[in-house]
Parts: sequence; C-alpha cells; structure tokens
Amino acid sequence: LDPLGAVSSCNATNFFCVREGEVLTSSGECCFNGVTRGKVLELCQREGMAVRIGDFTLEEARSAEEAFVTGTFGGLTPVREIDGRRLSAGLPGPVTLRLRSLYESLKNDYASGR
Repeated sequence: LDPLGAVSSCNATNFFCVREGEVLTSSGECCFNGVTRGKVLELCQREGMAVRIGDFTLEEARSAEEAFVTGTFGGLTPVREIDGRRLSAGLPGPVTLRLRSLYESLKNDYASGR
C-alpha cells in the first residue's frame, strides 16, 4: 500500500486487478513504473480495454474477479488470491489471459524485428 493506504505494488512487481471488465492499476507514484507495466497499459489502450490508472482500495482489489502482477522476468503472472481470499475468475482469468497473449505476441514481434 502507498503512504495513503491505496494499493500500489507488490514486493518486486506491479499489481493490476480486474473489476467488472475494467483493468485497475495504481497511479504510478508509488510503484515501479517498469517497462512491462507500461507495455501492458499500452496494450490495454491499443485494444480498447477499459483501464483505470489511479488510487483504489485494498477492498476493491480483494473483491476483483481477477488480478495479475507484471515484472521483467515473469511477464504477466496471474494472482490466485489476495490476503487469503480466492478471486472468482479461474487462473488465469479471461482478461489476464488475453493480455498475457497480447504481451507474448509483442515480445515475439520485438525478437523477430517486426
């Protein structure tokens, strides 16, 4: 949590959750602002996915349908539970699965020079 109590990040990864089809992530003031996080946000925008960048509470995260973290080594890694509360979507959830696929395609395009 950031100094004001809003969800920010995990120990070494950036946190995203999905509520009612909308992807939520912190404002970026107290998170890592990594390359993977930035690419995921670009993908959301490119694909017309609803995304909210800003403060949200731990309770909003706990009641999300799905969640994932991003990082250089793990790419998009699905989250099964938050504070012992299992998220309702399968693992990975449909939005996480879609974004993970888009992200992998983007990495493959970069690797092949496209």
